[in-house]
Amino acid sequence: MGAPAPADLSVLLAGPADVVPEGGLEEKLALGRPLRVKLGLDPTASDVTLGWAVVLRKLRQFQDAGHMAVLIVGDFTARVGDPSGRSETRPRLSKEVVRGYAERLLDQFWLILDRERTEVRYNAEWLEPMDMEAVLRLTASTTVARMLERDDFAARYAEGRPISIMEFLYPLLQGMDSVAVAADVELGGSDQRFNLLMARDIQREHGLEPQVALTMPLLVGTDGVQKMSQSVGNYVGITEGPDDMFGKLVRVPDELIAGYRRLTLDFFRDPAEAERVAAGLADGSLDPWEEKRRMAREVVDLYHGEGAGKAAEERFDLIHREREIPEAVEEVALSEEWAAEDGPGRYWLPRVLSEAGLAASRGAARRLIEQGGVRLDGELVTDPEVEFEAAELRGKVLQVGRRRFVRIV
Repeated sequence: MGAPAPADLSVLLAGPADVVPEGGLEEKLALGRPLRVKLGLDPTASDVTLGWAVVLRKLRQFQDAGHMAVLIVGDFTARVGDPSGRSETRPRLSKEVVRGYAERLLDQFWLILDRERTEVRYNAEWLEPMDMEAVLRLTASTTVARMLERDDFAARYAEGRPISIMEFLYPLLQGMDSVAVAADVELGGSDQRFNLLMARDIQREHGLEPQVALTMPLLVGTDGVQKMSQSVGNYVGITEGPDDMFGKLVRVPDELIAGYRRLTLDFFRDPAEAERVAAGLADGSLDPWEEKRRMAREVVDLYHGEGAGKAAEERFDLIHREREIPEAVEEVALSEEWAAEDGPGRYWLPRVLSEAGLAASRGAARRLIEQGGVRLDGELVTDPEVEFEAAELRGKVLQVGRRRFVRIV
């Protein structure tokens, strides 16, 4: 690979929550060679979300400037569990489950990254062979006091909630990733700041020049409360169909519109537009509903091609106006406890209706279906034995009669 193409530094720095050390990226770029820009992602779920896409698209900007993306698939660290931002110990995942997630995620990464300019590494390659002596040397590189500088660890310690020694190992193992691939820059969400800085210390311990840590803001989930997460269910996946994607995005709280524009669209093409929209929403000169629809159209276009957003919007309007489904509908969370007894992950509609409060009992729900009184996203349901997968229900509106609606989330 030759020298990197000239890049406007403001492009590479657009959007980050933090860059450590200050001026460090400029120094790395002054080396005049392609930088090794690392991003580590633990495969703990099956979808790339719009939240993950924020940092993936920043990595793509580095690729477009001529640098090498080093994508670390955390097939070993996923089994340990990243404690970032968590109030309790994360359940461990098996090697088989993690590998299955990794295989499904890689194809989605190429929707954003340039495969030809991406080096993919699995961190089990260097972490799994570590013996006890190597682990002890690694643990000697920091102190318990330093670990308790992390806000989440400090809060849990102060409240007397458990912190496992295994969780303390996670930032150290992530740091070994940076040693193994000789990272010049590491990208991550703002909740990864401690881990990225720990990697700088571990690189020094191994005689390497420490990486620059560049963190991106976190995208709030569609619930408007927690960060976007598949485990919480408040996410939009980049491979979701245009209709599902549009439907989820137009239902986010109004206060998220500017942030969604900024992180999913405008940081990567026109930061001034994000500021214009934020100002217009604040002073009332822009209509939140219209801006939300525009944001949803443009995100759909980004992942499904020009015109897909407009088509999804037209189908959304057709369903909600012609079938008289209100735009504001009470939401009910789909619980795994509602799953059909004969198959995990499948849901018997009469039980869902009963649990969602749309029928007094499962028997009553069966009768409603048989009488033609139940619709799913406007489509009549006539089979009282019908079962759906979770993905077929989430985001959809269940209707009983003319006036009773709930959206399954």
